[in-house]
Amino acid sequence: MSEAGGQSRATLWVVATPIGHLGDLSGRARELLETVPVIAAEDTRISRRLLAQRPTAPRWIRLNEHSEDRVLDEVLGVLQSGLDVALVSDAGTPLVSDPGYRLVSAAHAAGLRVSPIPGPCAAIAALSTSGLPSDRFWFEGFLPARSAARRRRLQALAAMPASIICYVPARDLVEVLDDCITVLGADRPATIARELTKHHETIQRGRLAELHVFCRDDPEQGRGESVLVVAGSERPPAAIDAAALAAELALELPPSRAARVLSKLSGLSRKQAWDLVERHRADKPGAAIVTSDD
Repeated sequence: MSEAGGQSRATLWVVATPIGHLGDLSGRARELLETVPVIAAEDTRISRRLLAQRPTAPRWIRLNEHSEDRVLDEVLGVLQSGLDVALVSDAGTPLVSDPGYRLVSAAHAAGLRVSPIPGPCAAIAALSTSGLPSDRFWFEGFLPARSAARRRRLQALAAMPASIICYVPARDLVEVLDDCITVLGADRPATIARELTKHHETIQRGRLAELHVFCRDDPEQGRGESVLVVAGSERPPAAIDAAALAAELALELPPSRAARVLSKLSGLSRKQAWDLVERHRADKPGAAIVTSDD
């Protein structure tokens, strides 16, 4: 295709599709999807709805988190044969908490042309309507499913000064907000953007405690998909007590991993972190002496 710059070599088009309202499909994306010979889709049943007016069906390749490695060579082969491929996800911009990274990376490595057709993205749509600072933001994607792991991850994000964007299945909103309150504090400003661009769209801003009550008391807020945007911390990061942290890590992790985590969080060199971890391990009953090559 020669759509971009008149180039004749095959292109992997990374195509953004609507996150809800079908009217958000751009004219350029629609034109490409109506003519491209091959479409790699996360779920072909969902993507077919975008092609209701197409007279001839494309060749479909199902590319999701389970099949990406298996079909990667197939898609590369199509491109190397001279045929364009459009990569789409179920909704929004591919690769943003969706499959496709391995394919795009492999296409670059193979010297193939990769080009975006930009459009909807739930994370950016939520940030733009959140009323929270948008000059800097951290896209976290999906938080861990289990509460304990989720709280650990939130603790790692707690001091971040940038706004934090998380994808949250709406059914989990109350539990996620409960963990956010525990770790980040009840008064941290946040915005819930649920079912964006759809009939039951909700954009609700407030303190985490207020949003928790809002979602708990309204069963409708437990349906569909949502984005949680949390304001960044206004406090400077607290100084890390490297010795205390080393003591805890030495109890919970193998030595090499404990030293790696300590170095990353404290700013110590890897050698300094290793020595500190080993010092605390030596104080543990029955601790074995190991080398830094473990």
